[in-house]
Amino acid sequence: MTDDIRPAAADDVPAVKAVTDAAYHHYIERIGVVPVPMEADHVANVAAGRVFVIGDPVRGVIVLVPEAGHLYLDSIAVHPDAWGTGLGRRLLGFAEEYARELGLPEIQLCTNAKMWENQKLYARYGYELVERRVDGQYDRFHYRKALT
Repeated sequence: MTDDIRPAAADDVPAVKAVTDAAYHHYIERIGVVPVPMEADHVANVAAGRVFVIGDPVRGVIVLVPEAGHLYLDSIAVHPDAWGTGLGRRLLGFAEEYARELGLPEIQLCTNAKMWENQKLYARYGYELVERRVDGQYDRFHYRKALT
């Protein structure tokens, strides 16, 4: 199912940035700030082994950070040209497989309160809302998914 998802390499950084920017750009006007994933240090994340990609050319990106007791899903992005093709679902499935491989019992993530499409998506894939937290200029919903 996820055999074509691979760790990003240094030469993937421009594509990682391009896909992330394309996927999140439409939110700037809605939320009033640049979404955090667009300002991420993609070079450092790729070098740290946190970024995984799918497609040739790259059409999907997921950034996963192992933490104590859980896997943090830092960001997920699918290029708008590939929306509706199942890449997001496959990347979420990969995150679960990766967490299990690392022996981590759950995945945690957050999304902006004004990114209501994401809220519906995460609920559909079994993530439960833990809390809503306002942090500076960001209003975020925090989710978790226990893995069995």
